[in-house]
Amino acid sequence: MFSENKKDKQMVEGTSNQNLIAQGTKMVGDFNSEGDFRIDGIIEGNVKTTGKVVLGKSGLIKGTLQGTDAYFEGKFSGKLALSGTLTLKASAHVEGEVVAGKLAVEPGATFNVTCVMKGAVKEMNNGGQTRKPEAEKTA
Repeated sequence: MFSENKKDKQMVEGTSNQNLIAQGTKMVGDFNSEGDFRIDGIIEGNVKTTGKVVLGKSGLIKGTLQGTDAYFEGKFSGKLALSGTLTLKASAHVEGEVVAGKLAVEPGATFNVTCVMKGAVKEMNNGGQTRKPEAEKTA
């Protein structure tokens, strides 16, 4: 008589970890989540998540974003700190400070930031010889 559907079970148990800020919605404040975010509206404040953040074409974030990975089509202004990859589509517009593990930028994206790449540090190889950085000299 009753069939147990996996999708229905997820909704009942609340295991779906996707958060959506819809177009036409403006939220002001600080947000913490363990799930993914899709933002098509406006957020003014600080967002912290262990999941992925997708910023749609109509989306806008003004503030701080901390997370793992981010995929931007919309506008971001503020401080961005990602342990993983920041992907910018052609329609993306990013201003502020960025710290990311990896960066992927499509032609046409606006990227006006100070940027630091946090990843594995590799030694430069110069003609088969390993080159170590020279000591800084002062005048």
